Amino acid sequence: MKANINSIVEMLDASTAAFAKRLALVFGLKRITYRQLDEFSKKLSSALQRLGVRKDDRVAIWLHNCPEFVYSFFAVLRLGAIVVPVNTMFKREEAKFIVDDCRAKILICSIDKLQDSQNISSRLDSLKSIICLSAPKGDRKVIDFSTLVKESPEFDGIIQSQENDIAEIIYTSGTTGKPKGACLSHKNLISNIRDCSKVIRFTARDCIICFLPLFHSFSSTVCMLLPLYRGAKIVVMRSVKPFKRVIRLIFKHRVTIFIGVPSLYNILGQAKLSHFKLFINFIMNPIRLCICGAATLPLKVCENFEKKFRRPLLQGYGLTEASPVVSLNLSKGNRKLDSVGKPLPSIKVKIIDKDGKDLPSGEIGELLVKGPNVMQGYYNLEAETKKVLQNGWLYTGDLAKVDKGGFIYIVGRLKEMINVRGFNVYPSEIEEVLYKYPQVKEAAVVGIFHRHRGEVPVAFVVADTNFDEKELFNYLRGNLASYKVPLRIFTRENLPKNPAGKILKRQLQEEVGRIFK
Repeated sequence: MKANINSIVEMLDASTAAFAKRLALVFGLKRITYRQLDEFSKKLSSALQRLGVRKDDRVAIWLHNCPEFVYSFFAVLRLGAIVVPVNTMFKREEAKFIVDDCRAKILICSIDKLQDSQNISSRLDSLKSIICLSAPKGDRKVIDFSTLVKESPEFDGIIQSQENDIAEIIYTSGTTGKPKGACLSHKNLISNIRDCSKVIRFTARDCIICFLPLFHSFSSTVCMLLPLYRGAKIVVMRSVKPFKRVIRLIFKHRVTIFIGVPSLYNILGQAKLSHFKLFINFIMNPIRLCICGAATLPLKVCENFEKKFRRPLLQGYGLTEASPVVSLNLSKGNRKLDSVGKPLPSIKVKIIDKDGKDLPSGEIGELLVKGPNVMQGYYNLEAETKKVLQNGWLYTGDLAKVDKGGFIYIVGRLKEMINVRGFNVYPSEIEEVLYKYPQVKEAAVVGIFHRHRGEVPVAFVVADTNFDEKELFNYLRGNLASYKVPLRIFTRENLPKNPAGKILKRQLQEEVGRIFK
């Protein structure tokens, strides 16, 4: 791979030149080579250009995991435009905020999102076109993805993206409760891919299975861009369910790197296997290592998994604003399973106290990150950007410590953010919806650790006497992404407050934490 690559498009071009006939993507019965991936994305680039997409325009992608997501990603970047992934679990109004905030010109969606996409389009002048997978025939307002690509020539123009040009805007929940768009440049992404490749020792012979959602920064970088950078193969799945199919695909395609989240490794570590199945797993399993990201991995889960499957499970740490990987444990040699590893080669970290002074090793404070992977800033939020980016350092809001060997240990968070399976959830988002429910008088949402589910939101409400909990849950499910819906709703006659009238969430958190131990 060339060392002087300055953009994600140049990365794909280099891989196509080196590995044209090698499989890039496998999806169901589809087998797509690097040459075909390059051709499809170029055809889509040509089509998007005819639809008016120009350099720095934003194109929103509201798709489940599928080859079309990958085609769209590279097609947009080839025009010097900017990719804006949209969470497929978002409801209509949540998606509308993203599309409106970034002023997306085009929205590429799946058929199950078409009705919501049309509603959004009818209310936004900035959104000019909707491209839909398997669009219904006869609807002139919706462009069919396959037809568009089939009827378009390959893009043969040259639009040079500079390394500091924005490649992607990934929205992440922030301190205001509203999602903020982290602007990631080509340099940010490429530096993170290179660092990950060195630490994992990734090669063209590797194969990744990708069932984590590609709209998420962790999956986008590690499950999509990293293997394409090395000329490796990606087995794409829409979901981890059914897991029996995941296992079949691992053996069928000789998957060498398995990437998941803590809750999945917890389930696998506790699963009962016969002696025969364990023997087959040890002898025949093609996986050489497993990687855990998106949330903190409990030590016991890691130990149980490695003991049962005899494969190294590498825990890492990252955040969207860092493209996203900051640190990763090694597969061999000096490892500390209770840590999130050491910083990647081009990244520096330090710990500071509440006054901004550097802390020595072993002391707990806020974790700061510096490196070429750190975002350019939040989209159209100058004040918010200045809060988290100071003198080249990214203020993560996470409490951590670093030992003398350079290993990072995440202790907690300064923010109230709840990390649900790797997705950031801010309590005020849920509280805002709760307060709109007629029978709810007061509401407070906190995050607690559940031994099986990991971190989850729970809600406390003060409600009318005829309050129906089941109806409230149905209301929440209709207005929030599934992972934002509280695991439990506790009713109270009143909520604890301090003299100033502020709800004492720590007290609620301690109370409910005892229940789930």
